[in-house]
Amino acid sequence: MSEDLPAGVERRDIDGERRLATRGEPVYGEPTAEGWRAWDPERSKLGGMLELGLETGLTGGEKVLYLGAASGTTVSHVADFAGPTYAVEFAPRPARDLLDAAEPRNRLFPLLKDARKPETYAHVVESDVDAVVQDVATRGQAEVAVRNARFLADDGRLLLAIKARSEDVTAEPADVFEGALDRLREAYEILETRRLDRYHEDHLGVVATPK
Repeated sequence: MSEDLPAGVERRDIDGERRLATRGEPVYGEPTAEGWRAWDPERSKLGGMLELGLETGLTGGEKVLYLGAASGTTVSHVADFAGPTYAVEFAPRPARDLLDAAEPRNRLFPLLKDARKPETYAHVVESDVDAVVQDVATRGQAEVAVRNARFLADDGRLLLAIKARSEDVTAEPADVFEGALDRLREAYEILETRRLDRYHEDHLGVVATPK
């Protein structure tokens, strides 16, 4: 288990608890203290991965492509400590909230695009990004990750949360995860996996690097 947090992510005393936090404007009603905003792992898959000690490879300042940014809960924390952060979200309603989250963050670039169609934003996103963070609640989550491998640097990291129920509500989560990992292995080397059930039921956290 790793406690190597990226530069710009710290454990701070907020509301009487020692919590993960980043510096930035609050986005989703999270508690703050002295400019630090609590990063709630129960509302963020990446936050859960950090709390559980996965070796994300994040150090701070990296270029990030975030797939499934939704209303900006997690990607706003990422943009607080990373470099240029491209946030892909397809649904118009959460995308409006994402625009609000991006307003005070000059490194956060919202893209109203479909993560299943990377060719629609390839002209905007820089190549050789350091990390692809993915939290897309749709069928074919591994396929989305494979299609977006084109953007990753050779030593970059895929940080993926697989939601079993988005793939098949009737199948055993372990079977869903193994099928997704088989597809991922066609484009990635799997470095680490961890169930995220402490914070997110029937989710698997995956750290991988391009083959």
